[in-house]
Amino acid sequence: MEPFKETVDQWLRDALEAPRKQRHTAKRIGTRMEEEFGVTLANTTVRDFVTVRRRVIADEVEAPREAFLTRHNALGADAEVDSGEVWVRLGGREEAVKCHLFAFRLAYSGKAVHRISRSQGQQAFFEGHVHALNTLGGVPAGQAR
Repeated sequence: MEPFKETVDQWLRDALEAPRKQRHTAKRIGTRMEEEFGVTLANTTVRDFVTVRRRVIADEVEAPREAFLTRHNALGADAEVDSGEVWVRLGGREEAVKCHLFAFRLAYSGKAVHRISRSQGQQAFFEGHVHALNTLGGVPAGQAR
């Protein structure tokens, strides 16, 4: 990586000004090195280099660092609710029918209850909750997100 350090550093500096979704990942930097310099390096080599250099450059320009928080859920406290579309073949039919999936998951244990309905209306939403809470045997003490 040493011969390309200045170039990669410049790419990383330029990325600080770019929108988050347009910034270079280590994989993209490896691909760009192949395309522009004909050099193929191991992904881990590029990733390790970029990780260190990204921190150093952020410190130099006093840019905020990315951080991650570990979320600790209390036993039985929180649940997560989501919904989405699913395609189901009903009664052996050839064509699939669009249905809606309701998903209710306990945040601590990961235990989940799912229910499929033909609509995504308020009644289906409430029925999904009732089904999930009956199946799980109670109501989480915290919040459902």
